[in-house]
Amino acid sequence: MLTAFYSCVSLAQIEKEVAPPYHIKTISFVQNDQTIIPILKLGEGFQLQFDDLFGNEANYYYEIIHCDYSWNPTAIPKNEYLEGFDNQRIQEYTNSFNTLQIYSHYKLAIPNQFTLQLKISGNYMIKVLDENKDILFSRKFILYEDLVTVPIQVKRARTISTIELKHNLDFAIKSNSIVFQTPLRNVKLLLLQNGQLNSGIKNIIPQYTIGNDLIYKYDTETQFWAGNEFLFFENKDIRAANNNIGRVDFDTPIYGSFLYTNAARANFPYSFTQDVNGAFVVKNISAADSEFEADYAWVYFSLSAPTFRMNKNIYVAGMFNNYALIPEYKMDYNPKKGLYEKAILIKQGFTNFQYLVADDKGVLDPENAIDGNFYQTENEYTIVVYYRENIGRYDRAVGKGMANSINTIN
Repeated sequence: MLTAFYSCVSLAQIEKEVAPPYHIKTISFVQNDQTIIPILKLGEGFQLQFDDLFGNEANYYYEIIHCDYSWNPTAIPKNEYLEGFDNQRIQEYTNSFNTLQIYSHYKLAIPNQFTLQLKISGNYMIKVLDENKDILFSRKFILYEDLVTVPIQVKRARTISTIELKHNLDFAIKSNSIVFQTPLRNVKLLLLQNGQLNSGIKNIIPQYTIGNDLIYKYDTETQFWAGNEFLFFENKDIRAANNNIGRVDFDTPIYGSFLYTNAARANFPYSFTQDVNGAFVVKNISAADSEFEADYAWVYFSLSAPTFRMNKNIYVAGMFNNYALIPEYKMDYNPKKGLYEKAILIKQGFTNFQYLVADDKGVLDPENAIDGNFYQTENEYTIVVYYRENIGRYDRAVGKGMANSINTIN
C-alpha cells in the first residue's frame, strides 16, 4: 500500500498557471492597496482581484492547492495546510461605474470568513473556477517563514564575454533557527529577476559550507541577462495624450491610446529611465475609487526592429498580463509600415511593459533581447530559500533575500 501511495504522489501533475480567457483582465495580488509580487510572509493577508468584462455578476469560486518546490501538489491533507474551507463562492464584487467598458470587479481576501488561515509555508496555486467548476485561471503565490537571512551581492558577470551584459548573484544562507541537515539535498533555491516567477533560476546547490552557513559564489550558474529598463505609458486621464501616448482616438466605443513607436534599443547606448520593474498601477485621476471607476482602453503598441530575426516571436509583457506568452499579446508584423504592432485592452493607469522574444514553445531568448542587455540596468533580485528536513513531508519556504542591481559591484 505504501508503495502505491508514493507512486500516486510521484505521478501528480505539475501545477502550471492557466492563462485567463479574453474577458478576464487585470488579475493582481494586492496588499495595503498596492499591487504586489505574490511572495508573502506566512500569516500576512492579501487579496486576489480581477475584472470580468462581461459584467454580468457571474458566480466564481476559488481553490487553493499546496505544492512542493517543483510545483507538484503535495500529499498533505488540505486541513493540515488550510484552516477552514476553500471551494467557496467569491462574494465581494462591484460593477463598474461611469465607464465605457462595463465590467464586474471581483475581490477575494485571504483570509476570509471561510478560509481562516493558511497554516504552512511553501508554494501555493490559487485557482478561480466558474459555475461548472472548470478552471477560469490560476496563479502561483509563495508564503515564506522568516527563519533565514540571505545576504546578496549583485556583481557584473565573471566571464569577459558577458561582463557588460549580465548580473551575477553572490550570496549566502545563514540561520540561527535551523541546523541544516544534508544541505546539498535538502536546501533548494528560487532566484528571481523582478519577481518573474516563471523564468527563475532553480536547482542551485551550495558551493561550500562554513559551519552552518551555505555559500554560493558561482561564476555562471547564478547569472541573469541584465536586460534594459522597462518601457511605460500613462493614461490616468484616459482622454489626454500623456506620457508616451502619441494620440487618443475618441471615435470608437472604447478610447484608443496610440503609443509612440518604440525603437529596438539593443544597438543603442544604455540610457537610464525610471521604472517600477514591470509593475502597474490602476488609476483614474477623476475617480473616487479606481478599482471599479477606472476605464479600459485599447492600447496600440508599435515597435521598429528591422534587424530582428523572423524565426521567433515578440510579445508585449509585464505584470499587467503576468508576462503571458499567449496569442493575445503576440505582436504582428505589418509589412507596409515595417513595424511590429499589437492592440491590447488594458485598464487605465500607469503601466510598465517590455518586449520579450520567445520561440513557438514559449522558451524565452533573453540573450537576443529586443532592447539589449546592459549591466547598468536597475533590476530587483529575490532569492527564496526552501528547506525540507530528512523526515519532512513538504518543502518549507524558510526565508527570502532581496538585492538591487543599482548597487552592482565589479
